[in-house]
Amino acid sequence: MTRLQVTPRQLTAVIRGKTPLHEGFLRVYQYEFDVEQYGGGIRRTSWEVMERGNAVAVLGHDPDRDEVVLINEFRPGVMVTGDYPFRDNLVAGAIESNETALQAAVREMQEEAGLVLSNPVLIHPGAYVSSGGTSEKISIVYGTVDTAHAGGVHGNAAEQEDILTVVLPAKVFIDRVRSGDINDLKTLVAGYWFAERQADGKF
Repeated sequence: MTRLQVTPRQLTAVIRGKTPLHEGFLRVYQYEFDVEQYGGGIRRTSWEVMERGNAVAVLGHDPDRDEVVLINEFRPGVMVTGDYPFRDNLVAGAIESNETALQAAVREMQEEAGLVLSNPVLIHPGAYVSSGGTSEKISIVYGTVDTAHAGGVHGNAAEQEDILTVVLPAKVFIDRVRSGDINDLKTLVAGYWFAERQADGKF
């Protein structure tokens, strides 16, 4: 039997109310929506949504040494699940209101790894982190770095950051992504993109 491909019709949704629950580093609001349903009718629903702006994640690569730069830092969200909380992830941070994703990527690479990011390229303009609970989107950027003297502890002192620079051979990075040893989603997305480009001989 041949299954017909049907494009779902576009539905409507309207924000009916917004109540602040917490407004700190993370901002949480109780929203009320009127949401049209596929089966017909409108339902009123209430939803807690976290808002923290948008961010950028940066894959720094030294093509001459074929090495990738990650960072290792304490991740509270991992800690509360019971997993080991010091994780290797991409350099990442918030995109300020006066910045583009590429500008933020250059700044974050300097702040978090002490390295100059050259030739930044946007891999993805912004993917939702978890759209059922937060409005945050993360853009992913690739750029080149010189890992000859990479290392040490970096971070924005005003934000009490304590970030260790981690330099990995590209093959080790790809192997860790494919094995599931790296379990940070933005790092996985960038890792699979990087692995595909490597396999195609584009680096």
